[in-house]
Amino acid sequence: MSRGKVITLSLVGLVLAGYLLGVYWSIEPDRFDVKAATEQAMKEDNLPDVTGTTTTTAVIKIASTLLDKPGGFLSNDITPPSVFLDNMPAWEFGNLELLRDTTLVMRNELSRSQSQSQEDPDLKEAQPLFNVDRRSWIAPRAEGEYRRGINHLKSYRARLSQTGPNKAEFYARADNLRELLRLVEKRLGSYSQRLAASVGRESLDVPEDKETAADKVTTSWWKLDDVFYEARGYSWGLLHILKAAEVDFGPILENKHALVSLRQVIRELESTQQTVWSPIILNGSGFGFMANHSLVMANYVSRANAAVVDLEALLDRG
Repeated sequence: MSRGKVITLSLVGLVLAGYLLGVYWSIEPDRFDVKAATEQAMKEDNLPDVTGTTTTTAVIKIASTLLDKPGGFLSNDITPPSVFLDNMPAWEFGNLELLRDTTLVMRNELSRSQSQSQEDPDLKEAQPLFNVDRRSWIAPRAEGEYRRGINHLKSYRARLSQTGPNKAEFYARADNLRELLRLVEKRLGSYSQRLAASVGRESLDVPEDKETAADKVTTSWWKLDDVFYEARGYSWGLLHILKAAEVDFGPILENKHALVSLRQVIRELESTQQTVWSPIILNGSGFGFMANHSLVMANYVSRANAAVVDLEALLDRG
């Protein structure tokens, strides 16, 4: 066999191997059982399961999944094949947005009895670490900073079971859960609008000095799959956070008769995780021959958002 053929076959083999590896790395992680994950973590650390450990474990597990799934964290990779992938990095970003919101609420609300209370030292360190640019690959390296954030969350979780001056707190109150839901409501509302823009929407946010009544807002064809997988990633993470909240905030939810509303949100989020059988995200018109995956996702996200609004209303009552 000539040298040229050997080189050609080698290049073809490398391209094929890279493609297959990219496909494998783009497979979304499975959902996990938040209760089982908490029981296992508490057993490994030889600690009792107290209020707050389930929510904290869910946050830790989501963050760990971003770093330890096949291919690791891909958003800041600069080498093939991951540099050519965009669906999984978008999925990672959706989860990262959820982590940033949740750790912020944990730092400012869930771990403090009132506005004048001292903030928890581990959450004070953890929350900013998850705000490091996901594309940063050196000085600082995103994975390293996120891993440090996970370690601080583990320290916080361990201190929840302690006694004495170093004990951590988790205040499972209705007002604290509302703070998290308010951020969730805004995120889901934004995703719903961005997904619906796949077919073009008339924007009503037009300055008064403009002559036109509305502007056309349409998601770029190149960004359709990114928005879809970002919303799918956020929904994946939120699904686990709310299942954890059902455990830690269970008594409050039952007292407010809000448990059914929470489970309604969870059910709609589970629908966003159905298998996508198409090799690409289709963008057909609303009633056209081809499916529009973005509109289907927008439907589930919008319904989840409506259920979140109902849940907030129930938590606001007496």
